[in-house]
Amino acid sequence: MTTIFLVDDSATVLMSMETILKKAGYGVAKATSGEEAVTTLEKGLKPNLIITDIHMPGMNGIDLIRKVRGMGGFQFTPILVVTTESQQSKRDEARAAKATGWLVKPVQPDDLLKVVKQILPNG
Repeated sequence: MTTIFLVDDSATVLMSMETILKKAGYGVAKATSGEEAVTTLEKGLKPNLIITDIHMPGMNGIDLIRKVRGMGGFQFTPILVVTTESQQSKRDEARAAKATGWLVKPVQPDDLLKVVKQILPNG
C-alpha cells in the first residue's frame, strides 16, 4: 500500500487530510512536529510521500525538509508543502530545501488528491 506521511501541528488538519487520503485508498502515518517526524523516519518508516506544514513549533517545515533530504534513503522521496503561507519567498525557500510541490491551505479534497496522483502516478 502507498503510504503518505502527514506532518502538521494542527490536529484538525491532520484529521481532515487523513480522512481524504484514506478514503482514496492511501495508508497514512502522522506526526505533530518536525522532531516527531524525524524520529518516526529514523525508526524505519519509509513513506512514498511526505506532506508537511511550514509553521510548526520547534523544527519548522523548511528545516524538516532539509533534515529529511540529508537522511539516507530520502533524497528522492517526494515532499509536498501544505501551508497557509503564500509568499513567493517562502516558496523559493522550500524549493531551495528541495520540496517537490506546494499547496496553500485550505486545500480542497479534489485538489489534494489531484496533486498526490501527479506526484505518485502509480500510487
